[in-house]
Amino acid sequence: MKREYHIEMTREALGEHFSERALQVIIKANINQDRLAGMFFHDEFHFDNNAFDKGYRYMNEQRGYVLATFIGTGVSPIVAWQAFGRLLHSAQDFYAHSNYVTLWLDEQTASSSSGEIEPLKKDILQSPKLHSGKVYFPLDLMYYILPIRPLVMKVLPKDSHGWMNLDSPEQGFKFDYAIRAAVKRTKHEFEILQKLLTPEMMAKFMDKQ
Repeated sequence: MKREYHIEMTREALGEHFSERALQVIIKANINQDRLAGMFFHDEFHFDNNAFDKGYRYMNEQRGYVLATFIGTGVSPIVAWQAFGRLLHSAQDFYAHSNYVTLWLDEQTASSSSGEIEPLKKDILQSPKLHSGKVYFPLDLMYYILPIRPLVMKVLPKDSHGWMNLDSPEQGFKFDYAIRAAVKRTKHEFEILQKLLTPEMMAKFMDKQ
């Protein structure tokens, strides 16, 4: 997703829990995953190229860094905030870069509430139909050059990131579902750490001692 949406989602989900100082570090680490060096050849950052196992391992690794920060001594909480920000970027991008939203909508009835979505529906997460956009280099890089995007789209395969992404409202109504799912997932990741850290550790993590 575009950086402004990562910022909005993170603030919406976590603003009440963290100090402004901590939140700024978390957000900076989150959006830094979209710097040029992280946009390509790091599928785990964004769940691109069907790198689901790799993405989950990366998230677990970042969660481990959060825990290690508070289990050890003399380590700045900044390390934990940065790791959490990196974790959240992957968690949020999962819904914008995969067909999770499409599979969710396929299961819904006409009476389902608009915009409501479960972010961790087990049968979808384990479905063989679940896939994420493939990055066709250099075409997917050229996708970001707006004047030539229409021409690029004509030759990009339908399973590409360019066609599949829900990174902005320009992609249609499914973007709203991706946002809602990502906000809920962000809250879920925070709740996981609440269960793993002691109250004293959580106070340091939230920077609200």
